[in-house]
Amino acid sequence: MRILVVDDDVVFREELAELLRDDGHEVAAASSVPKAVEALTRDEVDVVLTDLKMPRHGGLELLREVRRQWPRTLVVLITGFASVDTALEAMKAGAFDYLRKPFRIEQLRGTLELASQERAFAAPPERRRAPAAEARELARSGEFEVLYLAEAAPRSAPHLHFEPLDPTSPAAVVDRVREFVGTHARSAVVVAGVDRLLERHRLEDVVAALDQIRLLVAGRGPLRVSFDPARISPEAAAAVASAVASEETQGTLDALANPIRRRALQRARSGPATFSQLMEAAGLDDSPKMSFHVRKLVDAGLLRHESEEYRLTTRGTEAVGLLTDATLLAPPDPAANRTFAEPTTSDRSDEA
Repeated sequence: MRILVVDDDVVFREELAELLRDDGHEVAAASSVPKAVEALTRDEVDVVLTDLKMPRHGGLELLREVRRQWPRTLVVLITGFASVDTALEAMKAGAFDYLRKPFRIEQLRGTLELASQERAFAAPPERRRAPAAEARELARSGEFEVLYLAEAAPRSAPHLHFEPLDPTSPAAVVDRVREFVGTHARSAVVVAGVDRLLERHRLEDVVAALDQIRLLVAGRGPLRVSFDPARISPEAAAAVASAVASEETQGTLDALANPIRRRALQRARSGPATFSQLMEAAGLDDSPKMSFHVRKLVDAGLLRHESEEYRLTTRGTEAVGLLTDATLLAPPDPAANRTFAEPTTSDRSDEA
């Protein structure tokens, strides 16, 4: 993985960076939060390992900046001041994990393995569908005015509005959607070929644009986004799907992304479990950290707590099925937001 180590202690910083390089990781180092931001601006990073306490700017400030500018980058806090409460607050704010000094290299390797599993977590898309056909189907219902953003125009149909997709500017795409939904109370949007945007722009920028579009369309109608699976990585597909998904689905995906929480869910699948049994199944010996993860599962509606035991909810059972079958949860409403893969060239019919 690509790792950035941030610590004002030069000896600790360089020794940790060297250990990680010996493990085969690509490692950069920074002595302060401003220098870390400079490094993140230059190169994409998978994981930031940062000290919690540093002069002037600390790890929490860096966490906030990473979450704002590079939301796919995971942040692991390192604390030597026994400030577990602060570290847990950081996890609530979006940190992936924390380590307490002095830690063993095996502990760090275990945390990085969990981070790798979270980044790799991606359910395959449901069956392929032609985006033009998707747009026409929405228009045919007569329930929505449909904005279809694509390179090629579809066959004309009532309630269907075509606009060429401008791959040079995600902001322009957002502006066009804003204009459209401002004049149509019931509106749906289909963005075809989001991979064209990804060819020219950072994934973070495209995801941010899709998130804005989702908020613009929310309450008016569904958002549908398609991509060519041959031109987009599984990681990018998962990020796009998360941006497009409803808030409820996003909460579920967030809960499932963490491997510790997935282990806890798998344990609960076999029957009611105590907190200690969940912690054992997750492979943790840190009660405050496990409490944080269990609370995430409860808040996401996947676990419920009763009679000193944790049990799967109905949605939790569906989520475990998602993990087992490696398929996306079916939208509860036909008008729900959805991400789908386009047909391969050989599969394409007359979709325009």
